[in-house]
Amino acid sequence: MDRCIVLVDAGYLLGAAASLLAGEPSRSRITVDHSALVQGLREQAESDTERPLLRIYWFDGAPDRVPQPEHRRLRVMPRVTVRLGALTRSDGRWAQKGVDAAMHAELTELARNRACSDVVLVTGDGDLLPGMMAAKEHGVAVHLWAVQAADGDYNQSEDLVAEADERRVLDRTWITKAVRAKELGGVCAPPPVPRPEIAAILSAPLPDTGLAPGPDRGAEEGDHAAGAPRSEHGTPERAPTAKGVPTPKDLAALRAPGAHPAPHPSTATLRWSSDKGWVDRPGTAAEPPEVASMPTLAQLTTAEQRWADREEDITTVGGDPFEVGQVFARRWMGRLGDQSHFQKLSGMYPRIPHRIDGELLRYAARFGLLAHKDDQIDEHDRYAIRAGFWREIDVRTAAEHAPAGD
Repeated sequence: MDRCIVLVDAGYLLGAAASLLAGEPSRSRITVDHSALVQGLREQAESDTERPLLRIYWFDGAPDRVPQPEHRRLRVMPRVTVRLGALTRSDGRWAQKGVDAAMHAELTELARNRACSDVVLVTGDGDLLPGMMAAKEHGVAVHLWAVQAADGDYNQSEDLVAEADERRVLDRTWITKAVRAKELGGVCAPPPVPRPEIAAILSAPLPDTGLAPGPDRGAEEGDHAAGAPRSEHGTPERAPTAKGVPTPKDLAALRAPGAHPAPHPSTATLRWSSDKGWVDRPGTAAEPPEVASMPTLAQLTTAEQRWADREEDITTVGGDPFEVGQVFARRWMGRLGDQSHFQKLSGMYPRIPHRIDGELLRYAARFGLLAHKDDQIDEHDRYAIRAGFWREIDVRTAAEHAPAGD
């Protein structure tokens, strides 16, 4: 077939780009415009091979092979297929497992089936040498692309370089069309502008929890947070954030027998982190009856709708935390029969009823938003998820109260 295919080792491509632009191979040091990167790969491949593109295969690692938000964005792009290997943590460092084997298998299968006349490999790993040799034996021209090395030397296997039919180096000019450093040359890149909805939630007043400072905390810090749980060695395991928002895991530990400091009384109720901590309430009811009666999305969803929702999640939802909150709210509102729930919600801002909130966060966890260190969603992502939820609520409410002629 007179067409070309691109196989991308994302760990190599983005790690080498981070080394080039930020001075170290950590992908957290760069931001990537995946749409621009894919378009650049396609145009360059078609130009070099003089063949139309069949497909770009994007090989990457992910914890438990759960697609991360970037993978979800990539796999819905035209002509892009994402293949995930495992991402494991050892000695404090993340390492890919199975990515090279998957690339080797794909390369040899494509060549054996004569799916293309030219294949572009964006990798530096010598483990792909047997696959490259097999592809050549099946009559496929192999183009090997490298990312410009930060130290001016090779960042690819010499055997791989020697075996390739054609070579290209993606230099700094090419890379920076889609990738930029968060910090370069000692100058920090400007932080992203926060969404006003998130700022509104963050600025909401803290409830008066009446918590006293822990024995190892100063009075100022204790005014805003409960003491953190401690390890068996007596050192704090996880301190609450500067705004005094303990995670559910932190707060749950404080209720365990023998917790340090002493557990809170039984009248203290934990409502996830929408309420930003413990709230003393009379009796045992967690929420007023009219709030507790709000149905969850699962209760409102039929089997047919559940299938359609899953299809939409896979094919169109990119996984941005704000977007995830919007999608959840749109479905929930669209299936509510009792519109009075909207009025109840308006008076609860910025808190989401805890049954709905828990379901929202569990839904968000499907999109790879968990911080795998402790299986929780990053705090800023939680605010973004809820901000997206409230934005959709506001849009729906405004539409329903708009004059008929608008």
